[in-house]
Amino acid sequence: MSALIDEEEISDEAELVWLEDVSVLDYVRQSLDRLPTRRGKPAYHRDGRMVGYALLSPQAKSSRSSGTFRRRVFWLLPHDRDTDPEGLYATGAPAEAVDPGTLTARTKGYKTERSEGGPPSTAMRELGITLPL
Repeated sequence: MSALIDEEEISDEAELVWLEDVSVLDYVRQSLDRLPTRRGKPAYHRDGRMVGYALLSPQAKSSRSSGTFRRRVFWLLPHDRDTDPEGLYATGAPAEAVDPGTLTARTKGYKTERSEGGPPSTAMRELGITLPL
């Protein structure tokens, strides 16, 4: 969950790989998964679809107990706003959702007015300001 992702846990990220154009998505869900490799496209075992994932640097250490690596995976479910704009998340966003425009390697990402389904206030639009929530 995004609230549970600590920037220290993602400090070995080298880059983010997007499988779709995320500039058209108001939000993506992010999770920190245990994966067998530092690099490459991970297997996906959720409903919905994977829209991106993180690649780790060669210095990333595996877990001593499991031998796996903690990597972020970005995904959407069938009832998310991109496919059901009038549905459950017409406004608001799931707890693990962040605005993909705020994501970079080693940065956990944030909710914004856009990800929450609301427009910025008039004053903020006039000033050109968009703030994370």
